[in-house]
Amino acid sequence: MGFRARAALDDAPETREKTRLAVARAKEGDQEALRFLYITYSHNIYGYVRSIVRDDHEAEDVTQHVFAKLMTSLVKYDDRGVPFFAWLLRLARNVAIDHLRANRLTPTETVLDPASSAGMDLDHAETVRAALAALPDEQREVVVLRHIVGLTPAEIAERLGRTESSIHGLHHRGRRTIQRELTLLDSTPCTRPAAPHLVAA
Repeated sequence: MGFRARAALDDAPETREKTRLAVARAKEGDQEALRFLYITYSHNIYGYVRSIVRDDHEAEDVTQHVFAKLMTSLVKYDDRGVPFFAWLLRLARNVAIDHLRANRLTPTETVLDPASSAGMDLDHAETVRAALAALPDEQREVVVLRHIVGLTPAEIAERLGRTESSIHGLHHRGRRTIQRELTLLDSTPCTRPAAPHLVAA
């Protein structure tokens, strides 16, 4: 199926309760429960994965792989203290990073969404990707959740089980690191169209 990069997350109490019940049933092998989790979260996961692999078609493949892996990995999830979506994001990040490592020696074209690429060329896209890759995992996750997935600091804090002030700190340090990396890569935010949405206040 085709995916849409969804920024908004349905976090209504009834959805959280349905998710909790679906996770419990899916652990027991309920296929309808797995289907519910897929329908509810696949577009959000696709948007997150695409921000990492930077290729629409690869992101679709990785997203499918995430939910295929979910069938065997879900038994490891414990809902005490860790929201399911935050756990699912970590699973998606690991699958996406494994995908990049497995393909790092194979040259591939980057397929960009014209609406999100802001007219940047492939070299610019690779520069931003390299700058994101330089971030520590926690900072990258916060930056991606904030600017790609579109969550608020409060929503990120809830999903990652952290305080909102710590999210602001990670976000601030992540933006500064990206700005420094772009400068080192001779791609300062003022001259590259890809950077402002990541480094602007």
